Amino acid sequence: MRLIAVFFLITVVTGCATTEQIQGERPDGPLPATTRPVYNLAGYSPAFKDGYIDGCETAKKTRYGFKDQRRFAADSQYKLGWNDGFSICERKP
Repeated sequence: MRLIAVFFLITVVTGCATTEQIQGERPDGPLPATTRPVYNLAGYSPAFKDGYIDGCETAKKTRYGFKDQRRFAADSQYKLGWNDGFSICERKP
């Protein structure tokens, strides 16, 4: 019985430690749409929405923060959205 309890305790402790490390990691590049935060940006272009979310999350210093340098340089809607998102969310408490 003690052996089962020790095994269970070790499994729980190592399982928690592994989960903590995985949750804190962020893959390089933009996140898939299914994992991105949701904002109500109805009426804006998809590029503006992507930029706004990336900029806002960068200002809030979350793990979703990202600035797509290529897109920022080439896509004016993404750049406008990123700048707006960053400046608005930077001022929020």
